[in-house]
Amino acid sequence: MFYEHQLPRPWAEGDEERLFHDALEQVALADRLGFDNAWVVEHHFLEEYSHSSAPEVFLAAAAARTERIRLGHGIRHTPAGYNHPARTAEVVSTLDLISHGRMEFGIGEGATRLELGGFAVPAREKRAMSLEAGEQIANMMSMSPYPGYEGASFSMPCRNVVPKPVQKPHPPMWMACTNRSTIEVAARAGLGALAFSFVDAGEAEYWVNTYYDIIKSEECVPIGHTVNANIALVTSFSIDHDRGEAIRKGLEGFEFFRYAINALVAHDAVPGRSTLWADFQQQRGDVTEGFVAAALAKGDRYASAIGTPEDARRHLRTMQSAGVDQVIFIQQAGENKHADICASLELFAAEVMDEFHAGEAERERAKEAELRPFVEAALARKVRMRALADHEIPVVRASVAKAVVPSDGV
Repeated sequence: MFYEHQLPRPWAEGDEERLFHDALEQVALADRLGFDNAWVVEHHFLEEYSHSSAPEVFLAAAAARTERIRLGHGIRHTPAGYNHPARTAEVVSTLDLISHGRMEFGIGEGATRLELGGFAVPAREKRAMSLEAGEQIANMMSMSPYPGYEGASFSMPCRNVVPKPVQKPHPPMWMACTNRSTIEVAARAGLGALAFSFVDAGEAEYWVNTYYDIIKSEECVPIGHTVNANIALVTSFSIDHDRGEAIRKGLEGFEFFRYAINALVAHDAVPGRSTLWADFQQQRGDVTEGFVAAALAKGDRYASAIGTPEDARRHLRTMQSAGVDQVIFIQQAGENKHADICASLELFAAEVMDEFHAGEAERERAKEAELRPFVEAALARKVRMRALADHEIPVVRASVAKAVVPSDGV
């Protein structure tokens, strides 16, 4: 599951409050139903498209309401202008403790001028800043004390960053990817690839092969203390026994998701006066019924997670055969209804999920065995930050000198 916390205008009093509490109910339901992961994005100032500016707060609330589902920063902005790396290390470790070791940590950089300009993050340097910070965050979570760092985008003195996470040496690390080039960057850095692009089975297989070819090559030099060899692809989600109803309930929201992120990158914006939903509606027109008719005409050749349980099964089989490790459903998008989202989750769990959970442990063991020599070789190539010996740890002097007390006590 994936959350942007979208809220198209017009807004009424209480809409934002309901948005977050509905999403928490959905995550709690998904936990009970057996879904594997819930990912939450971080964005700033992106009205209507994403009101998820404090994902760590939402993740903490979700951790308190769940027991099994893994919870992910998908992603957290890691350049220091957004979040100081030490603060990110503290937040991720704390969430890992609260969730009893269920955190996933995705790094990212932001793409819009609204965000980059709001935090004075240079657009041309954001990728390098994100990777630099990501490597140091992994060091902070793994080293006691953290030796300190003088870098291109941030510096900090020696400190012991606490708390430390449950998962050792740190939670699995991922990177947001939107195209082939960023898939390659993630693989070279030994990071899982969170692919936020919408591709067919042929493209998915190509992306998977590209990713794993690099993971197995000498190009892979991890920025973390582990290699998280996984590729996840996002897809739309709306399930109903009636294909037409599934499309009517979910297609428009998914199309808004795709439209809005492109518009925010490409179009000018007036803070506080966004018109994303209105612009989308005007551009889209009334196309739903035409799409329904075309989908129905395809019969058993139709494969999509916006459709019937069998349609979703066909779609997921193609992703599985392409080698995709995780499929992430976009369900809370546009004006998609809370009740419809919950009904889709329940129907999917009842009629589709078991097929794809069957044999999962065996597949994971086989994959781990196949990749073990490549992972060990990659970790051997990593240039590690040198730990300080006890006598090298600098003393942090108190800022206030000791007061001199007169002998008479006055």
